[in-house]
Amino acid sequence: MITQKYVIKGMTCAACSSAVERVTRKIDGVLESNVNLTTGFMTITYEESKVTSEAIIKKVDRAGFHAELYEEEKKDDDKEDDVRKMRYRLICNIILAIPLLYICLGHMVPITLPFPAFMDMHKAPLVFAIIQLALTIVILINGRKFYLVGFKSLFKGNPNMDSLVAIGTGSAFVYSLVMTAMIPSNPANAHNLYYESAAVVVTLVMLGKYLEGRSKNKTSEAVRKLMELAPDKAIVVRNGEQREVPIEQVGLGEIMLIKPGSRIPLDGIVLSGSTSVDESMLTGESIPVEKTIGDEVIGGSVNYNGAITAQVTHVGSDTTLAKIVKMMEDAQGKKAPISKVADTVAGYFVPVVIGIAVVAAIIWAVLGYEITFILTIFVSVLVIACPCALGLATPTAIMVGTGLGAKHGILIKSGEALEISHKVNAVVLDKTGTITQGKPAVTNIVSHEISGEELLGLAASCEQVSEHPLGNAIVEEAKEQGIKIREVTEFQSITGQGIQAKVNGKTYYIGNKKLCEKKNIDFGEYEEEATVLANKGQTPMFVSLEGKAIGIVAVADTLKETSAEAIRKIKGLGIEVYMLTGDNKLTADYIGQKVDVDHVLAEVLPNDKASIVEQLQEEGKCVMMVGDGINDAPALVQADVGVAIGNGSDIAIDSGDIVLMKSDLRDVYKAIKLSKATIRNIKQNLFWAFFYNACGLPLAAGLLYAINGMLLSPMIGGFAMSLSSVCVVSNALRLRRTNLD
Repeated sequence: MITQKYVIKGMTCAACSSAVERVTRKIDGVLESNVNLTTGFMTITYEESKVTSEAIIKKVDRAGFHAELYEEEKKDDDKEDDVRKMRYRLICNIILAIPLLYICLGHMVPITLPFPAFMDMHKAPLVFAIIQLALTIVILINGRKFYLVGFKSLFKGNPNMDSLVAIGTGSAFVYSLVMTAMIPSNPANAHNLYYESAAVVVTLVMLGKYLEGRSKNKTSEAVRKLMELAPDKAIVVRNGEQREVPIEQVGLGEIMLIKPGSRIPLDGIVLSGSTSVDESMLTGESIPVEKTIGDEVIGGSVNYNGAITAQVTHVGSDTTLAKIVKMMEDAQGKKAPISKVADTVAGYFVPVVIGIAVVAAIIWAVLGYEITFILTIFVSVLVIACPCALGLATPTAIMVGTGLGAKHGILIKSGEALEISHKVNAVVLDKTGTITQGKPAVTNIVSHEISGEELLGLAASCEQVSEHPLGNAIVEEAKEQGIKIREVTEFQSITGQGIQAKVNGKTYYIGNKKLCEKKNIDFGEYEEEATVLANKGQTPMFVSLEGKAIGIVAVADTLKETSAEAIRKIKGLGIEVYMLTGDNKLTADYIGQKVDVDHVLAEVLPNDKASIVEQLQEEGKCVMMVGDGINDAPALVQADVGVAIGNGSDIAIDSGDIVLMKSDLRDVYKAIKLSKATIRNIKQNLFWAFFYNACGLPLAAGLLYAINGMLLSPMIGGFAMSLSSVCVVSNALRLRRTNLD
C-alpha cells in the first residue's frame, strides 16, 4: 500500500471535491481517497501493484479536473499569483459594471438622469444595446473561468455552482444577443435585454471567489512561519573547532554550541553549561525552563542567558518542530469543509432546470407553436432559474455576519467558520495567554521584617539589570507603584536558581529554594508560606540578606478580568468547556477552579493538544479550540473551528479560523451567538430562493398560458429573478440589528 498527496485544480465547491472522491474511490485497488476543498489536496491510499499515478491523474482529468503529484519543496507562488490576477480582473469588472447598470437601469428610476443622445434607448436603441454588449463581453471574458469550469463539469456529469452561473448568465446573454440582432427590425426589442443580469451576477460571484482564494492562502502562511522558527545555521564543534554550517549539514550525535540570546537549531541533550530556555513556542508557558546537563532542548526555542553545548538527537523531519508542521498539514488535510446546501442541490438543480426548459420547449413545439414562442419559453425558464438568489443566499448573510463580527472585534476569516460555529458543543481553551494574561506579574509580597513596599523596592533594584522574565515582572511592578529603584553593583546571574546583587553596600540573594539551599540561607517561617503560594500556582522567590530570608516575592501568570464571566456565558449555551495547558497539575487545577471550567487537562504537549481535540471529535463533539501560541496551532487547525487570540503569535492567528482582536474571551460567546443568528438567516434565504424557483419555473414553462393565455416573458422572468435577490439581500441586512451581548 502507498499513500500519496495530489494537488487538484479546477475545484470550486463541495460538489467538485465529492466528485473527485467518487471517481477515484471507484478505481480498483484504491483503499481510501480524501479530497480537501480548502487546501486543494487529495490524499489517496492504493495498492501500488494495481494502480499507477498516471491512472489516477487520468481518472481525475476525465472527471473534468486536473491532478498532479504534490511536491513538498514547491512554493505557493502560483496560488498567490492566481489570487493577484483574480483581484485585477475583479476590479476591472466592478469598474465596468457601474456604467453598465447606469445605462441599463437609469431610465427606470423616478427622476430623469442625463444620457447622451447617441445612446438613448428610445432615440438610438441599437447603439444603446451595442454599448451594453461591449461592456458585458469584457466582464464575461474576465469571468470566463465560470464558463470553462461550469460547462466542463456539466458535460462531464458533475454539475456545480459554476454550472448554474454559466447556464443562467449564458442564457441571459445569448437571449440578449438575439434581441440585439432583432432591434433593426423591431426597436421594441431594446426593452428585452438582460446584459446587466449576466454581468452583475458574474461580478458578484467573482468577488466571493476572490475572498475565498485569499483566505485559503493563509493556511500555507502559518506553516511557512512555523518553519522559519528553526535557524538556517548551527555552530557545531568538529575536531575541537567551532564551525558555522547550514542546518541541513548537521548530523545525529554532533555537538552544537548554543550562545545566549540565540535560537536552538535542533533537538538535543545538554552536555555542558546551564541556562534558561524560552519554550513558549512548544509549551505555551511564558515562564522560562531551566536547563542543566542531561536535560533536553528543543529546536526553535530561545536560549536566554547561558552558553551551553548539546548533542543533536533529532534532525530533519524527526525534530519536534518538523513534527508540529507535519501535524498542522495533516490536520488541514483531514478538515473537510462544511457542505453548502446550495452546492448539495446543485447536482440536481441544474439538470432539472435544463430538463424543464427542454421538455417545455418540446411540448409547445409538438403543439405547433412558432419558433419565437418556443424560444421565449425556453429562455424564460433558464432566465428565471438563474441562480442569483440561490447564489446570494449564503454569501450575503455571511458578508453581513462577518461585518457585524468585525464591529465587535471578531475577525471571521471564512464563511465556513461562521457556519460551523453554531454547531459547537465543546470549547477547548488554552490557559496561558487565553484564560490568563500570558506574562508573569507580581501576585504576592510577604515580609515580617520590613514593609512590602521596601521589599519590592529592594528586589526591583537587584533585578533591574536581569534579563529573566520573572525579574522583569518585579521591576515592572515597582515602576507601576512608583517605588524608587536604587543603583545596583556586583550583579551576578546564577543560572537556574536566581541572582546575587549588592545594593547600598549590602549583598542580597533573590531566587528559588535551590539557591537558598546552595547558599545555606535560613528559610525561617517563609518556607511554609512559599509552599502555600506554590499550591496556588504562584512562583515564590526568596529575598535574603546575610544568610537569612527576609521575605518572599511571588510571581504568577494572572487571570484576565473577563475570563470567568466569559466561561460562565459559554456554559450557559449548553457547551462543555475544557482547559488545556502545558503547566503542572497543581497550577492548572487552581486556575480551573477559579474560572469554573468543566474539565482540566494539565502537562499537555502540542501533539497531545491536537490528539485531545481529535478524541473529542471522535466522540461526536463539534469542537472549537481557542489559543494564542505556536503550540496551539496544530490543535487550532485540527478543531472544527480554530479561534486565535489577537495578541498571540502570528502563527496562531494565521492558523485560526476566527481571530479575537480584543483578546477577550467574551468574544468567543459572541462569535457562537453570531453564528447561530447567521445560520438562521441563511436557512430563511435558501427557503425563499428555493420557493421562488419552485413557483417561477412552472410559470416560465407556460403554465399560465395554458390556463388563461398569459405568457411569462423573459423580461418578467428577469424582474422576478431580481426581486428574489432583493428579498434575499434585504433579509440578510436584518442581521445587522442582532444583539450579541
